[in-house]
Amino acid sequence: MAAASSSSSRPPRAALAAAVPSLSADEAGAAADEAFMRYTSPSMRRSGGGAGVSIVWFRNDLRVLDNEAVVRAWAASDAVLPVYCVDPRIFGGNTHYFGFPKTGALRAQFLIECLEDLKRNLMKQGLDLLIRHGKPEDILPSIAKAVSAHTVYAHKETCSEELLVEHLVRKGLEQVAIPQGGAANQKKPRNPKLQLIWGATLYHIDDLPFSVDNLPDVYTQFRKAVESKSSVRNCNKLPPSLGPPPSSGLDEIGGWGTVPTLESLGLSMTKSEKGMHFVGGESAALGRVHEYFWKKDQLKVYKETRNGMLGPDYSTKFSPWLASGSLSPRYICEEVKRYEKQRVANDSTYWVLFELIWRDYFRFISAKYGNSIFHLGGPRNVVSKWSQDQALFESWRDGLTGYPLIDANMKELLATGFMSNRGRQIVCSFLVRDMGIDWRMGAEWFETCLLDYDPASNYGNWTYGSGVGNDPREDRYFSIPKQAKTYDPDGEYVSYWLPELRSIAKERRNFPGASYIKQVVPLKFDGGHQKRDQQFNRQRRPGNMYRRQK
Repeated sequence: MAAASSSSSRPPRAALAAAVPSLSADEAGAAADEAFMRYTSPSMRRSGGGAGVSIVWFRNDLRVLDNEAVVRAWAASDAVLPVYCVDPRIFGGNTHYFGFPKTGALRAQFLIECLEDLKRNLMKQGLDLLIRHGKPEDILPSIAKAVSAHTVYAHKETCSEELLVEHLVRKGLEQVAIPQGGAANQKKPRNPKLQLIWGATLYHIDDLPFSVDNLPDVYTQFRKAVESKSSVRNCNKLPPSLGPPPSSGLDEIGGWGTVPTLESLGLSMTKSEKGMHFVGGESAALGRVHEYFWKKDQLKVYKETRNGMLGPDYSTKFSPWLASGSLSPRYICEEVKRYEKQRVANDSTYWVLFELIWRDYFRFISAKYGNSIFHLGGPRNVVSKWSQDQALFESWRDGLTGYPLIDANMKELLATGFMSNRGRQIVCSFLVRDMGIDWRMGAEWFETCLLDYDPASNYGNWTYGSGVGNDPREDRYFSIPKQAKTYDPDGEYVSYWLPELRSIAKERRNFPGASYIKQVVPLKFDGGHQKRDQQFNRQRRPGNMYRRQK
């Protein structure tokens, strides 16, 4: 975290938006080039068994390094065609229950940068990226037909919307007949196949010591089992070149297309001058790993600093690139192991892997429980009454609850698309425990805003935090006074996002009483810390504020 200011009225040192990574484009590019060199095998050649054209359908795997779909497509064909579909359901749709924008402008901009970088990295490998606006089930069959592709390679997903698209793409490909060579074309035409590959997790699904149906319902049991009985596969090596692309058929479908702009997606954003600005793309991701592990040498203290809330370097910040697939969890693991050999192995180096296993767990839970992770009762089908009070929800969404720690976190989310892990737990607890609001409203708002949104992690964490998931401690409650005293004792974080608190004495910034807006609800448990605040607010709080309804 940034150092505390010497004066209670002086703004914190992190005055402008901090780029993550903070490397220049040249530095990040050099770090990425070095990583590519280490994972390129000069002797790697096509085996000779491959022929024809393969398509790589990029989804949430926007990287070249350790992308098995890319390597498999290259090995199985003479030519590779990378494709990305700008799906209107993702970029223009709404969330399931409450109709929030499916993808907010901040994440859309991040993904645009991911696509620009993917295109550049593919071109360095002798390929390019074909970009089309529309649904994959409409686009991929027509492209497969135009270039006579025998297979479409893609990464497999686990949640229902993505699984439906896989099903529709497969059905669409079955309608395409690709003529076969041979004497007078006597061979029967064949349909292009959809080949799905597992590649989003640290541990491969086939290497788990149990079937997904028998996945333990407690994280610790899962972690201990995979750590003792499974091993992480090595990253895929790259050949010297992935080219060439197909020599014909592209003109017929209108050429390579262009990376979308925010405007073309009907979105706009104002660049924040505060917080963090994440740079999208694989090169930035590899640059961040280099910066955090090697240049700044932060890995060795990760476990001590990971609960911070202010500044770029209290934690790895890998999550936006993991969610977009710009960064492979296996690559992170191999870099941790390399760091442990070359520098130090300690609790902090292990803890990065511990957090990656958490991410795996939620992905496998989504495969085990399906749509129940999106339902009100969660995987355990918990029956509970929740409020959908719009005014209360909006006070939480907009950072106007009267609790500085909640409000600062929510304003950071709005401005940057990011929130610390500690902050996410606190605002979740407040929404569901103190406000009694339907947890799905919070989860869907996070779906809109987060740069690092992926359905399994987002809804897994929300079901966990709201007591309807797999947590054996059902009633998890985060006391705001306790969290504030522990993680923001000088009020540095809250005063950064709420400048009106800077003139208040440090110890009162999280408990400002009449110096701040009124609190919209009382805390379920205040631990005696806020009696003066409660007294002040009780005089002005309208009745019926804590209404619960289905």
